[in-house]
Formats: sequence, structure tokens, C-alpha cells
Amino acid sequence: MQNFKKVFLFLLISSAAAMITACGSPGGGAGMDPNETAATVNGKAIKMEEVERAVKQQTNGQESKLSPLELAAARLQALQSLIEQEVLYQKSEKEGTVPSDDEVNAEFNKARTDSRLSAEQFDAKMKEIGETEASTKLTIKKRLAIQKLIDKITGKIEPPKDSEIEQFYYANKEAFKNRRGAQLGAIVIDPRDLGEGDTTKNDIEAQAKAREIGTRLLNGADFATLASELSEDPDTKYRSGDWRYFTEEEMKQVFPQGFADFVMNKMQTGQIIPQVIPFEGRYLIIKLQRKQENDEDRTLESPGVRQEITDYLINARKQLLQASYQAIAMNEARIENNLARRVVENPNELSGARPASAAETPAANTNNSANVNGAPASNVNTASTSSNGNKETVKGNSNSNSKPEAPNNKAAANTDKKK
Repeated sequence: MQNFKKVFLFLLISSAAAMITACGSPGGGAGMDPNETAATVNGKAIKMEEVERAVKQQTNGQESKLSPLELAAARLQALQSLIEQEVLYQKSEKEGTVPSDDEVNAEFNKARTDSRLSAEQFDAKMKEIGETEASTKLTIKKRLAIQKLIDKITGKIEPPKDSEIEQFYYANKEAFKNRRGAQLGAIVIDPRDLGEGDTTKNDIEAQAKAREIGTRLLNGADFATLASELSEDPDTKYRSGDWRYFTEEEMKQVFPQGFADFVMNKMQTGQIIPQVIPFEGRYLIIKLQRKQENDEDRTLESPGVRQEITDYLINARKQLLQASYQAIAMNEARIENNLARRVVENPNELSGARPASAAETPAANTNNSANVNGAPASNVNTASTSSNGNKETVKGNSNSNSKPEAPNNKAAANTDKKK
């Protein structure tokens, strides 16, 4: 299942990777021919330039900071994803799921429109990252082909029987409690320099952006529109600011002191917290989307429960079927991994030393105490911000207590519902 996800992710993002033609030895030295064959899948060659392009994307263009040992490992990982992609694409050709040119062109035009760039800007961006219209369309073609292949395979799965739904419910009754809490929306501001395309690369720029967003909201700007335009987290940006559901207890654990009380007892649905909230090294402008005032036990007859369980079980079975299909496809394929063989044959060319990099600036502390006005306190507001430096991804899943989730099978399926 995870391998399938890797393949899809690779297909989705590989068109944005920059073209690198200078490769090296297994340990990362220069001089390797970009047209050299890194691996073959049933006789179809995967070139080293494809591997280097993938590594550059995976490291956000920071591959020069990797040691030879780390670079060799990154290349092997990227190559494995390319091999899995090629195996599945060849299967899609045999199963007749390769999309038509019209489908590929439609998807390409959609990507151009979704980029919100002018035609000239889009073409310049393509040139900058070393891609052409033809190479991007090939990536789209493979992505659509593999998705169609999976849909064809998993289309054989039948809905669960009533007895299976009931058995799941009674085995996981606790998962069907709606706990007191709130569905939150968020516009994310990240002071970290994430590379090309990042709009805030330090605390000063984050402060300016926070002030801009705060001013626009005070002047009546639409929260969802600003989130789509300005949030620096892909999930909240894509979902127009919708973030996730927090129980009251979760809010007390992960947010500054006073936050949970302010949200649950002083806010109304649709209101925006008047201060920027620090969260895992990033800053959030938070909107209360919905509030659950009381705990609620849902039964099998409650609206939506049977459908949630049905969706959960179908998704879990699809993922198991996908993983099994890929395992068989990989076993049947004739794969020659030349890059891996070179590493084995030249083990002493690898070094574990990492190149020196600029020292990191010690981060400032963040004050999480409650203020006298009842709003959750922070050193950050729409006029001034500070960072604690250590950033993690803001989780974008819509984590509602209404979804069925087996305690020991959290990765089995994604059945998150948008509240």
C-alpha cells in the first residue's frame, strides 16, 4: 500500500523536478553519463538523468548538501520508485488502461489553469525546471494509466455485508463517539525557507505576511479565499483553509494555555481568533468552522454511520488488493538494477562525511501563557511574530470523531470526512 502511494506521489510531482545532467559515481562524484542506464524493467531502460531529476525534487534542490553516502542512498530510493512506476505502467499497457491523447491534453490544460500563471509565466517555469510539454504530458499519461489500472483491479471488490458492518461497529464502538470539540480552519504561515516558491523565508517575512492577512480579514476578506491563495501548507491551501477536528482535550494538549477554553466557551461558529497561534514552529490564523458542544454516542442507526463503515472496509480491502497486485507485478518483472550493483561492487567509494553547512540560528522561545482578556496568548499577532524554529508539517487530515477507525489499523484506509 505504501509503495503504491510512493508511485502516485512520484508521478504527481516528478514533472516539477529540475533537469540535472551531471551525475556521479555511486558515492556522488561527478562525471557520470546522464544517458547511462540505471536500471531496466523488462528491457525498458531507466536513465540516470531520471534518477537525478527525482533526487533533486526529493531534496528540494539541496542534494549538494548530502554526503556521498546520503546521496547514494537517495539515488537508490528514487530509482526504486521509478522501477515500481515502470512496472505498473507496463501492466497498464497490457490491461488497456492507458489514457487517450485527449485525456492527457485535458489534464495538462487543467494543470496549466490551476497554476494560476499566465501562458508566458507557465512556459518560463517549465523551461526553468528543465521540463517540456512533451515530458510533462508523459508524466501525466503514466499517472492516469496507473490510476485507471488500480480502479480496474479494485472494481472487483463488493460492498461489505450487513453482518460485517455490524461486527465492525460493535468491535469499535468507541470510535463512533462525537467528543466535545471543534472543527478548525487554518491559514498557515511558515517562517522556514522551503526553497523555490516559498513566500516567507524568515521571521521578518512571516511577520509581514501575518500583518497583511490580518488586515485583509479585518477589512472583510473571505477566509477560504485567502487560505487558497496564501496558506503555506498544501492541505489547507487545497481545502480552502479547512483543517481538522480537535476534541477539547486535544486542544488543551497541543495548543497554548487558554486556547481550548477560548474556542469552546467564548467563540461563535465562523469567528476568527484575533491572534496568530504558534503551532509546531509555524503560525496559524484560525477560524472556528463548527463546534460540538456535548459528547454524543452514535448508533448503527445514526445518520451516516453505516456508510462510513462501508467506505472504511471497502478502502481497506482496496489497499490490500493494491499491495498484493503490485507484489505480484514486481515478482513477475525482469528487473536489472545497475545502480545497486555498482554500489555493491564499489563499496569503498562511499563516504559518510557530510559537507559543512551554515550554522542554524538558535530559535526564540514562544510565550504560551493566557492573557488577561481571555484570548489564548502568544508572542505572535497580526503585527508582530516570533518563531521557535522547529517546524513540522501541519497535518491536513480532517480528523473527525465521526470516522470509523480500528485501533490497530490506523493506516488501513483514509476515510476522513470533511466537516
